[in-house]
Amino acid sequence: MNDFLHKLPEFLGHHMALAALFVVLLVALIFTQLATLFSKTRELTPAGLTALINRDNPLLIDISPRDNFEKAHIPGARHVAMSQFDPENKNLAKAKDLPVVIICRSGQTAGKAAQRLVKAGFSSVHTLGGGMLAWREAQLPVAKGNK
Repeated sequence: MNDFLHKLPEFLGHHMALAALFVVLLVALIFTQLATLFSKTRELTPAGLTALINRDNPLLIDISPRDNFEKAHIPGARHVAMSQFDPENKNLAKAKDLPVVIICRSGQTAGKAAQRLVKAGFSSVHTLGGGMLAWREAQLPVAKGNK
C-alpha cells in the first residue's frame, strides 16, 4: 500500500486526462446519488410497485400514448395523455394524500409528471423505473383495451 501511495503522484502527472475523467465521473456519481436521496419522488421497481399495490392501493396514472396504453397497461391504471395531465384537476386533487404512481412506456417521461404532482402538493409520488417495458419484462400481468 505504501508503494502505491508513492507512485500515485507520478501516475497522476503522466495521466492527467485519466485523473480528470475520474474526478468528473466521481462528482457526477455523487451528484446523482444526492439528487436521488433528496428527491421528493421515489422510483419503484416492478416488484416494489407490486408491493405498494398490495399494501396501499395507490392511484396508478399511465401517461403513455393512448395506443400503447390500449395494447398493455397495469391493471387498474387510468390513462391520462401527457398533454392533458393537470395536477390541479379537481378529480386528481382529491388524491393528494394517496400514493400516486406515474407510469409511462419506458420510464423517461414519468419523472416530469411526478415533479408536477410534487409542486402541486401531492405527498406520496412514485414513478415506475423502466416503465411498462420493465413491467412486461418482469412478466407481470397486463390489461388490454381502454379500461
